[in-house]
Parts: sequence; structure tokens; C-alpha cells
Amino acid sequence: MGTHINARKGDVAETVLLPGDPLRAKWIAETFLEDAICYNQVRGMLGFTGHYKGKRISVQGSGMGVPSALIYYHELITNYNAKTLIRVGTAGSFQKDIGLRDVILAMSASTTSSINDERFPSAHFAPTADFELFQKAVEFARSQKIPIKAGNILTHDMYYEDDMEDYKRWAAYGVLCVEMETAGLYTIAARQGVKALSVLTISDSLVTGKVTSPEDREQSFSDMVNIALNIA
Repeated sequence: MGTHINARKGDVAETVLLPGDPLRAKWIAETFLEDAICYNQVRGMLGFTGHYKGKRISVQGSGMGVPSALIYYHELITNYNAKTLIRVGTAGSFQKDIGLRDVILAMSASTTSSINDERFPSAHFAPTADFELFQKAVEFARSQKIPIKAGNILTHDMYYEDDMEDYKRWAAYGVLCVEMETAGLYTIAARQGVKALSVLTISDSLVTGKVTSPEDREQSFSDMVNIALNIA
């Protein structure tokens, strides 16, 4: 049993989908999984285990930002033996050719977070996706004719910045979008020897100012979830 996940041994599957929003975890469980059972309600961070096409899958909310998410990633890996962690989250576009509801596969994650400064005080660790999961995601998306874009993303510690034009620095170097958890996920996965991938859906654009509704962010984006479930 973990401090923040109140589940018994065996309640959590080896493959876990990881939305930040616990209500999106509930939606995924109710929409896609068969015989889903809620194993965690601590702090309202819902977790469920069920079956998808005969395979046992869990889905666990992780909260917003690297510090919150790392708590759940750590407990899933060390206390519940999770082997494959797939983030299914939202992101803000940095590029004019990436619009609302586009699906992004995060090959790597630049970050403004200082999570790795203590680990590598005189160097910079580059958090990257698991190649096998990434390759499977590309192949499945192509087979289903789901348009995807893949590349470097930014994991940011701040949701509201003083300078809202700062994204252009990152965009100039080809960074696709911004979110708040992936660098933490890829780092802990590398350290613990497990597989990880972030599959993201664009919920807003810093280029155009367009945004999706809270309801869309909670209960849509099924292309992203289908990719995650079918590569699991």
C-alpha cells in the first residue's frame, strides 16, 4: 500500500494510463474498460482497474505538475510493480500548424523544472520516450488513419507566465507544445527501468488563442486514449 494510493497488492495492473485529471481517469474507465473497479480515492485522485480487449489495464489520475505526478508514478512503480506507464494528457500548441485536438507523441521532453539538477548538478539529462512504445503508437495511429505529430515538447513548471510571448523561444527550436508532467515521467521511468510514453491532445493554442472547453478536456480526446490502450 502506498501513502497516496490506497490499493492492495494486485489491485493495479502492470500497464497504467495516466491522465492528470482524476475525472478523466473516471471517464476513461467508464467509457473504455470492462468491469472497471475503483481502487483509489485518496485525495480524490481516482484510480481504476479493468480490462480492454482482454488485457488488464489501470488508469490513475496524477494531478497537475511534476511534483504531484512523480508521487503517483513512484508509488505505482515501487509499490505496485507497474511496468508500462502511458501519460494521456492535454497540451498547449506552440506551432501554427498544430491545432486543437491534434494528437502529439512526445519523443523527448525539454523542461523548466529543476527536478534533475540534484541528480546531474553539472550536466543536463535529456528525458526521452521508450522507443518500443513510441514505435507501436506511430504504427497504430497510421493503421487507424489518426493524424499525429511527434517531436520535442516542453514540460513547464508554470501554467501562467508573466511573459505570455515566451513560448516563441521554444517554438523557434521546433518544440511542439507545452504541458506539465512528461519530463518527470520519462526521468523516473529511465531510473526505474520501466517503459513510458506521453500521448497528448492539444487543448489550446498559444499561437491562435483558441481553447477547448473544460468538458472537452475532461471527456473527449478519444483518439489519444485509443492509441494508448492499443499499444498497451
